[in-house]
Amino acid sequence: MHIAVLSGFVVAAMVLLAGRLLKGYQSLILSLLPVSLFIYFLSFIPRLADGNTVMYSYPWIPSLGVQLDYHLDGLSLLFCLLITGIGSLIFIYAAAYMKGYNYVNRFFCYLSMFMASMLGLVLSDNVLALFVFWELTSISSFFLIGFNNDNPDSRKSSLLALAITGGGGFLLMAGFILMGSTIGSFSISEMITSRSVLQNSEHYWLMLLLICGGAFTKSAQFPFHFWLPGAMKAPTPVSAYLHSATMVKAGVYLLARLTPVLGQNIYWNNTLMIVGGITMVYAAFHSLFRTDLKTILAYTTISALGILVFLLGIGTQQALIAAAVFILVHALYKAGLFLVTGIIDHETGTRDVTVLSGLRKVMMPVAIAGIVAAISSAGIPFTFGFLGKDLIYEGTLSSGNNFIFLTALAVVTNIMLLYAGFVAGIKPFTGNIPSQFHDVHLPSLWMWLPPLLLGILSMIFGFFPALIDNSLVQPVVRALHGGPVDIPLKIWHGFNLVLLLSAITLVGGFLLYKYIKPSSERIHAVDRFREYSPAFIIPGIATGVHAFARHYTRIMQNGYLRIYVLVIVLFLVVLLSYKLFTGVNIYIDESKLHEITIYEAVVTGIMLFAIFKTVFTSSRLIAVAAMGVVGYCICLLFVFYSAPDLAMTQFTIDTLTVVLFVLVLFRLPPFLHLTNAPVKIRDGLVALSFGTLLSIIALEVINETATKDITEFYAKNSYVFAKGKNVVNVILVDFRGMDTLVEITVLTIAAIGVYSMLKLKIGLKEKE
Repeated sequence: MHIAVLSGFVVAAMVLLAGRLLKGYQSLILSLLPVSLFIYFLSFIPRLADGNTVMYSYPWIPSLGVQLDYHLDGLSLLFCLLITGIGSLIFIYAAAYMKGYNYVNRFFCYLSMFMASMLGLVLSDNVLALFVFWELTSISSFFLIGFNNDNPDSRKSSLLALAITGGGGFLLMAGFILMGSTIGSFSISEMITSRSVLQNSEHYWLMLLLICGGAFTKSAQFPFHFWLPGAMKAPTPVSAYLHSATMVKAGVYLLARLTPVLGQNIYWNNTLMIVGGITMVYAAFHSLFRTDLKTILAYTTISALGILVFLLGIGTQQALIAAAVFILVHALYKAGLFLVTGIIDHETGTRDVTVLSGLRKVMMPVAIAGIVAAISSAGIPFTFGFLGKDLIYEGTLSSGNNFIFLTALAVVTNIMLLYAGFVAGIKPFTGNIPSQFHDVHLPSLWMWLPPLLLGILSMIFGFFPALIDNSLVQPVVRALHGGPVDIPLKIWHGFNLVLLLSAITLVGGFLLYKYIKPSSERIHAVDRFREYSPAFIIPGIATGVHAFARHYTRIMQNGYLRIYVLVIVLFLVVLLSYKLFTGVNIYIDESKLHEITIYEAVVTGIMLFAIFKTVFTSSRLIAVAAMGVVGYCICLLFVFYSAPDLAMTQFTIDTLTVVLFVLVLFRLPPFLHLTNAPVKIRDGLVALSFGTLLSIIALEVINETATKDITEFYAKNSYVFAKGKNVVNVILVDFRGMDTLVEITVLTIAAIGVYSMLKLKIGLKEKE
């Protein structure tokens, strides 16, 4: 299992390094990887059909509780077969589609990495490992969506996708950590057994929000859906893979995987039903107004994802069966429609459905694939889509008190999806062929065979649903529901309400397709409300945050050291002032005060004069010398108060500091007057406030009970262990020698940087 997951990363590295050897159809060799993995995962079907699961465990970071635990049950097997099965067809298709593209090796590198990341995601039993693979899918999809990086729109779309899904990833990480810390384990299996602990936790609602935030952004749920249509800038094989079997279904997979953990709870169910319901209707409605084939398919994908989340929210056994079947139904017809769209775009140079027609006359196999995919998406009887649509209605009818409203939403959504599927899969092939398409020809076999195979599978599963009932669907439902399934998949359920709803859907969809023709005018009608849509509001918020960040950076991070110091000191003043007003008991024990000696008075006077000179002199040299005098005066105070070791160390440091400063000052340009009277007054007030607060803190510290243990330890052991009579020096070079070494290293690096800048000779223009 470990090799199966990592093989994609290995192949990605090999393709990147030696991929230039791949030319033309040689890329077909790479499809051997997903085909082999597909066969490997098929071999698990008998074992899982008998109710077993498979577990592999590899140690990774045991001290942090992170294991590479792979858990193969019905749900993960379904996704593994989709990822590798449809991935095989995508690799084959891409070998022909990407022929002639630059950097094909990079494309297959990203694609292999993406496939491996998805396999790791759906197989991981440890949520931290799952999160690593989750983020890898975001990163690899960023490269795939922005593959045509010379196109500004591609770059913008990939950045938007990464921003939305990456932001959701942060929420997900927080949710996983919260769940793991609540039960003391990051294993999903242990979370399932600790379900009651998690659901009774006071942080359940927070877990729910964080997990849903991650899943909704990844699976393009309202109001985070708008990044997905923009991702259509990716090459079509990428769109087909991301939309049918992988990226966008990762969020649905996560919600399904955590349903036994967080599900069967009113908050979980209602959240998923509301968000999924809004998403499926909103996106299906938008698909009516689009004329670009890939955009139509993008909105129908969002709607289908909404349906899946909606069904998981209903949470009954019928709804979970519907979700399990619809995942497969959608993957088959959506991959087929995308691949057909890619062929049309590749051969005609356009995806505008208003100008496409009659293409069956020049590429019949593609037309068959498109029509089969379209009728499956519409749910025509004896297709796999018909089975999926009926199960959706059975799921909504089992939803309890609101079944009428929820079923009505599902019917309306399916009517609009039927229209969109017909427009994308049938409209380009019917009618008369325009003169500009007379020279269009059938593409390579490797391009039209994959969508045709997907269409054939849709028909086979539609006629013989028993083929996947016990072997694939029931293990999925067992993983979601946790119990045996007693509802077999059948083509015919008799004359009942579900059949009536199917008939209403088909009639409504046909009427819609007959009387509403794709038109670019309707896009403008919808665009009038764009400023009220999430696609406009959320990027607007991001623009506002960006503007604030620029303004903040210009003020707070402007490159002037004096501003940085001022900000730090002001922050400390505010912080210490808050502490001062919330309770500081200043007490001075006058009995412990000594008389001020003449030496102390003289030293203090010298110090005050040196400070005055430092502030008001216009010579750097005098300022540094005056600061040195201040340092020496402090050293003398150490001597007066019985700290000669500290005084000796401080004398050395102050002397070195003055010498080094003087050496540097000789290389600096003439003194610059960067301040004026108001600035000096401001700085003086800040310094006075800061000094006053520090004095108060010092008095507060004096009143605290002091522990002498550390002092006594160093006094007793400095000579014994380090043979040093100066305790301070022994602490610096022996007891905390590594700290001192690091500090010296940092200062050395800083000194080298300063020296380099002093030696730097730049022209006037560069200075500006």
